[in-house]
Parts: sequence; C-alpha cells; structure tokens
Amino acid sequence: MQLACCILILLFIFVCEAYKVLIVFPVPGRSHAMLGEGFVRNLLDDGHEITYITPFVMKTTHPKLRQIDISSNFKLMPTDHLFDTTNVLNKILDFTDPRVMVYLTVDFANGTINHPAVQRLIQDPAEHFDAVIVEWLYSELYSGFSSVFNCPLIWSSSMEPHWLVTELIDESFNPAYNPQHLSDALPPFNFFERVQQLWSIINTKYLKWRLRHKENRIFNNAFGPAVANRGRTLPSFYEAKYNGSLMFGNSHVSSGIANRLPPNYIPIGGYHINENTDPLPENLQKITDEAKEGFIYFSLGSMLKSSRIPSEMKTGLLEIFSRLNQTVIWKFEELLPDAPKNVHITPWAPQQSILAHPNCKLFITHGGLLSILESLHFAVPIIGMPFFGDQPLNINRIVQKGFGKRVDLNKEVARNMEAAIKEIIEDPRYAEKAKEYSYIYHDRLISPQKEVKQWVRHVIRTQGAPHLRSPGFLVPWYQKMYLDLAVVIIVALYLTINFTIMLLTRIIVLGRNFRRYKQKLL
Repeated sequence: MQLACCILILLFIFVCEAYKVLIVFPVPGRSHAMLGEGFVRNLLDDGHEITYITPFVMKTTHPKLRQIDISSNFKLMPTDHLFDTTNVLNKILDFTDPRVMVYLTVDFANGTINHPAVQRLIQDPAEHFDAVIVEWLYSELYSGFSSVFNCPLIWSSSMEPHWLVTELIDESFNPAYNPQHLSDALPPFNFFERVQQLWSIINTKYLKWRLRHKENRIFNNAFGPAVANRGRTLPSFYEAKYNGSLMFGNSHVSSGIANRLPPNYIPIGGYHINENTDPLPENLQKITDEAKEGFIYFSLGSMLKSSRIPSEMKTGLLEIFSRLNQTVIWKFEELLPDAPKNVHITPWAPQQSILAHPNCKLFITHGGLLSILESLHFAVPIIGMPFFGDQPLNINRIVQKGFGKRVDLNKEVARNMEAAIKEIIEDPRYAEKAKEYSYIYHDRLISPQKEVKQWVRHVIRTQGAPHLRSPGFLVPWYQKMYLDLAVVIIVALYLTINFTIMLLTRIIVLGRNFRRYKQKLL
C-alpha cells in the first residue's frame, strides 16, 4: 500500500512538472527547421506537451506533439528562388543589405501570423500555454503570441549574438569592438571600420523606425481580436517585443567571440545535434570506410544548391578534386556523369553522421552556423565558401581561430580551393586547432540539450524570470549615454563663459571710464 502511494505521488509530481509550450519556427528553410525541431525533441524528452508551428511537418509522431502546418509559407518566402546559388552570386538580392532583410521579413511575418491555421489557434479561447518559444529573424511581431496566451516569451536566435537580439533583452553591443552580423570585419577595427559598424546600427534603427506604424498596425490587427476574446487588452507592440524572459542563442564562444552577454542570453550552440549519432546509410558507410587516405565532405547546406554553381567553376572544382588522394563526398542535387572516380555524388547527406566518421579529414561548407557548430562538435577542420548573411563573418572567425580557410566562389575558386585543401591536409596545425576548439566547445557544465530543458522550466516556474530582466529597460536611452549630463555641462559652460565675458567686459569698461575720469581731473 505504501509503495503504491509513493508511486502515485511520483506520478503526480511528474505530471505537475509537465508544461504546455508553443514553439514557432515559421521560416521555410531546412536549417531553421532543424533548430525548431531541436527544441521539440528536447522538450518532448522532458515530458512537456508541445504545439509546433512549422512549414516542415516532422515525420515523428508523439502523443504530446501537435503540429500546425504552415507549408504555404514557401509562397511567402520562396527560398529556392531567393537563395538560388546563381542569384546570390549575382546579388539579385543583396542579403548583406539590412533594408532587404528588414522589409522582407516584416511582410513574411505578417503573412505567417495571419495564416488561417495560426489564426484558428490564437482565436480559440480554450487554448493556453505556459511558455512560447519563437524564432527571431529581423521581426519582433511574433511576440504577440505571448500577449495572446498571457505567458512568458522566450526568443530564439539562429546566429551568434549581435546588437539586434541583445537589444531585445538588455542593450546594444558597443560597435567599436563588436561586429554587426552582416559585416565580415573582425575586431580590432580601424577608424573607417568603426565608423562603418556604427553607421550600420544607425541605418538599421532608422529602417525599423520607419516601419513602426506598419508593424503596429499588423500587430494590432493580427492579435488584438484574440486578446479581446479573452477579456484582456492587447499591450502595445513596443511593450510586447521587449517583454522577453530570455534569449536562447544558437551560439558558443568556441565559434564566436567573448561578448559581454546579459544573464538572460543563454548560449546553447549545438543543441540541435543528436547526442546519439545515427548510423550512415550502407552506401555511404562503404565509401567512408574504404577511404584509405580519408575523405573530404562538401556541402553548401540545405538552402543553397551546388547544382546551381556556374558551369566553369563546377568544372574547375571537379578537376582539382580528381587530382586528390582523398575521396570526396559532394552533396549535389543532380547526377554528374563526368564526375571523377574519387568523387561521390549524393543528393542528400546525413551531415552529422558523415562528420562523425573518423576518416573525415575536411569539411567544405558555406559557413552556416549549424555546420560550423557540427564541425566543432566532431573536431573537423573546414574550408568556408561564404555566400550571404552571417556566413562571411562566421568563416572569418574560423580563419582567425586557426582551424579553417576561406575560399570565395569566383573565377579563381579552383586554384584557391586546391591550395587551401593542400594546406589543411598537409599541415597538422589545422586538425590540432580543430581539436582544441572542439574541447572548448564540449567543456561545459551541462550540455546545451540540458540547458534548454532547465531554462524553459526555470522561466515557467518563476513566472517569466523577472529577476533576470535588465534594469536598462528602466533607463531612457539618453540617460544611458549621459546626454542629460552633457546638456547640463554644456549649459553650465555656456553660462560660465558668458558670465566671465560679461564680467571682463564690465571691468574693461569701468577701467576705461576711470582713466577718462582721471584725465579730466588732471
């Protein structure tokens, strides 16, 4: 009887520890979906009930998982066209231009939160959640989910920490030594680089300021009725977007730099990586096992397509690969009938399982942060071929750390790639540096997967973790910069100088008058 009571008490405690969490990852890019699925897997493993808004419906079935299909988001953001390799190279859209990123994502967010399936969810007064985890990508409109369900808001950033995300939970980084994420400059900056970094922040703030009326209108129209149905008043968009309890960052100091981070920025870089690596498919297992000189893995990620590389560059790469002693596994979306014998083409590649193989000597990548974190996880040196976004900065950091080289996709790509491969394969310092930073990556108090579980529970249990909220939100921007003190000093100096000038003028006038009076007496 006592044993049965103990079991019932334990079961009751377990049930009480389970929460309802809404996860919103709407971007129709496979890498973004991998980050969303990382939260889903870890929180399901922790016993929570998950509702997942995604354009990539997971094949996994779970009694505590409900998925809301928004695959129509591919029409809002046609990634195959926007991120077509040829279009990116020709800068049809410049993804280093903050105007492109800001305007594109605001319209995309508008379409997402007004999706019929999303509106059905938020308009139903019976729906409730204990926390909302939403992906930040240049738009804060998704903060409205927290306002509707009156629960803590947890942001998720897919990049290394930068001023746009830290500003949501604390304040902007100092641009004198912190690069903005669309730059490829590394500190210490020269004078012109510092000016450029500052101008980027000013320009982006101006763009966001210009959009404020549009964003307010979208926010109120999408979330206002749902909040009213629940008998509450929708907070202002400004209040909602700065109401985040914390920010999960897909980052780690091993891949980035030692930033001054607030306590509610939680770096969980690598949380998407499966703790137990899946076995390779039989054909790839045979290729990798038989690579006596090791193998090189080449992939441009899930959004860029190798098949869209210009023909002459593709031919040049195949030619230099043919001269290598190593086997090359190239994630390529179509057959290559003229591929050399040592080059194996695969339209799909289980990247983590490939990098985990002991014969993997080198990873040629576009420089996405997920790929870099995976290379660190498995201690594989890299050659980076960046295209857009944060990729150039990511690769430059890796080059600076010493376990990678950068090769740009241009007319000299074949010659530069051959030299880079030769240097990394023949110089053991690159593999040693990869192991050194892999140790830094792994040497944490707890794994990133456990951090996700711990911090979600902490936010819910503490009703939004107000103790982590920065006091900076209570201080106006002009007071942070002591502009009010500067005004007082300037006014005081002005009055002092004017008083001094007036006093001296009076003394001089009195002196002249005295001399004239003295002369009259004589």
